[in-house]
Amino acid sequence: MADRAAVEKILDRAAAEGRSSLTAPEGRAVCEAYGIPTPAERLATTAEEAVAHAGTIGLPVVLKIVSPDILHKTEAGGVLVGLPDVDAVSAGFAQIVDNAKAYNADAEILGVQVQQMLTEGQEVIIGSVTDPTFGKIVAFGLGGILVEVLKDVTFRLAPTASEEALSMVDGIQAAEILRGVRGSDPVDRDALAAVITGLGRLVTDFPQLSEVDLNPVLATAGGATAVDVRILVDPDAAKEPYRFTREEILASMNRIMKPASVAVIGASAEAGKIGNSVLKNLVDGGYAGEIHPINPKAAEILDRKAYASITDVPGDVDVAVFAIPAEFVPAALEEAGKKGVAGAILIPSGFGETGNIELQDEVVAIARKHGVRVLGPNIYGYYYTPENLSATFCTPYDVKGGVALSSQSGGIGMAILGFSRSAKMGVSSIVGVGNKADIDEDDLLTFFEQDDNTQLVAMHLEDLKDGRSFAETAKRVSKRKPVVVLKAGRTSQGAKAASSHTGALAGNDKVYDDILRQSGVIRAPGLNDMLEYARGIPLLPTPKGENVVIITGAGGSGVLLSDACVDNGLSLMEIPPDLDTAFRKFIPPFGAAGNPVDITGGEPPSTYRNTIALGLGDDRVHALILGYWHTIVTPPMVFAELVAAVVEEYRAKGIHKPVVASLSGDVEVEEASDYLYDRGVVAYPYTTEKPVAVLGAKYRWARAAGQLPDLSQR
Repeated sequence: MADRAAVEKILDRAAAEGRSSLTAPEGRAVCEAYGIPTPAERLATTAEEAVAHAGTIGLPVVLKIVSPDILHKTEAGGVLVGLPDVDAVSAGFAQIVDNAKAYNADAEILGVQVQQMLTEGQEVIIGSVTDPTFGKIVAFGLGGILVEVLKDVTFRLAPTASEEALSMVDGIQAAEILRGVRGSDPVDRDALAAVITGLGRLVTDFPQLSEVDLNPVLATAGGATAVDVRILVDPDAAKEPYRFTREEILASMNRIMKPASVAVIGASAEAGKIGNSVLKNLVDGGYAGEIHPINPKAAEILDRKAYASITDVPGDVDVAVFAIPAEFVPAALEEAGKKGVAGAILIPSGFGETGNIELQDEVVAIARKHGVRVLGPNIYGYYYTPENLSATFCTPYDVKGGVALSSQSGGIGMAILGFSRSAKMGVSSIVGVGNKADIDEDDLLTFFEQDDNTQLVAMHLEDLKDGRSFAETAKRVSKRKPVVVLKAGRTSQGAKAASSHTGALAGNDKVYDDILRQSGVIRAPGLNDMLEYARGIPLLPTPKGENVVIITGAGGSGVLLSDACVDNGLSLMEIPPDLDTAFRKFIPPFGAAGNPVDITGGEPPSTYRNTIALGLGDDRVHALILGYWHTIVTPPMVFAELVAAVVEEYRAKGIHKPVVASLSGDVEVEEASDYLYDRGVVAYPYTTEKPVAVLGAKYRWARAAGQLPDLSQR
């Protein structure tokens, strides 16, 4: 059990003294209070005390300066290691104190820490930092002086369960070292996991601990010991963003996405104006609710009565779309708030994105006062196809389906719109979030989670306003519906100056990567990947196991498809002898069974059909990847029609397996790929990577959702 009272006493003393860091002895006491082992040590204020403590602890020992004004002890010459006898300890005490005074003449020196010398074990780092996006996170990686060079580290949200802590230990690239190499003993993984979970509990219980650095932690076969402890304290680190409850979010979002009435503030009869485009899209898009133009200079716009103010509209208004200059928004929002609207859709720019933070904050304050949720500002609007709602100045979209998409950028939003139209991808919604002054991805996920019209959510984002809330929501949503994220800004812009190794390491994209994966999110490497995942994942049945089989008419494609499987975490099935024999009945002697199954290029359509049917019919095969090579013997459309037919034949028998295909050949393979895609086989011309990437994304979701064992640490 953690000794919270002991930690509170230490932190109260540090706060009373106005300190932003704990001394090494205080850090050790905090660790011990939460079950984190540290070496035996004592504080000496004189050389004589240091000699006496060394005798009690046992030689050799380590000496470290203890000063609240010296965080980086090594830089100050404040650490001496491996002192073998009492004379060395006595002289070392004097040397360390002199070095510290030379480093910082004004530093308060509390004494010298005499510490047990640990000589064996693998150095790792375990730490915690207050991330600006995700709040309290814990980190694990190889430790020592190379930690910031190698950056072999992994992150999780704090607190961290034992299972997650073990996944961190196994998740670094150098995990094999911890398992024992070249005859060395494996380290105690459970002991490392216990330190990680203990630290997670500590920073959760005391959020004012802004950074905790345990580096190095020495891991051995018998345990794990935190040799050096550095703890920073900051009251601001305990602050959390304002969060709406799930019930509050849904109460507003249901009215915003399914409004009975919409007002357009700044509606215009002049073609080319944003206020005209929004109103026209609402009317022409087929929205069946009430549409109210708001314009004090017009009596009627697009055959609809116009009102001088939203407060003049009879009855309730659910949504107000703002198409007026930024400086006029606050006054108009006051009126919309008095009217009781649920959502203010702020299309205009000129807010935070231009540096006008004050105006944006003013708008949010007005919205909070009236209980209005704000979408934007600086957005293209939003679409919700089940309601035929095109509340946007962009082109309308009416292909209904189960994919919900959002973007932080207007340009990306239009790319989403264009792809959806070109690929005939049915969507339930497309939403621009812009500056995210209020409504963000967490609110959208909460709505789409319970929206029967949505089966998958795909989001382009440049940042997360409240990463912890998003991660917690995504973890819940992804159990039922795939969540795909394209996080822009993956490249490091350089970590901010940090007071600890953990703080420096946390300044890169790895934090996003690890925590999104922890939340079950499928991360897309690029825009086209996100869109293809969104299009393809819903079409593929959920696999029932990890065994993937490649059937190809070209050996070269088979090699590339195999490489793509490795890149996407897929397991090529080791073909059992009886299945190998069965495949060989259908392929020529110069072909190859095994996996990939190479039927060679000159085979007739029946060979493709028979081998595919064999893979579909065998319960041990869980997914098929098809590699087609254009020949006159089996033309592209002949291949596409036979694949679609055999897949449908087995679906009729209740056998649903994911099937993807790569088609190589002349331009006819484009039509053949489209034919297959329209019939539930994810197929692409001229690429071996894309179909496997979509299949891999489906597998990652299935594992995270608990429908397959998570083999991400294979």
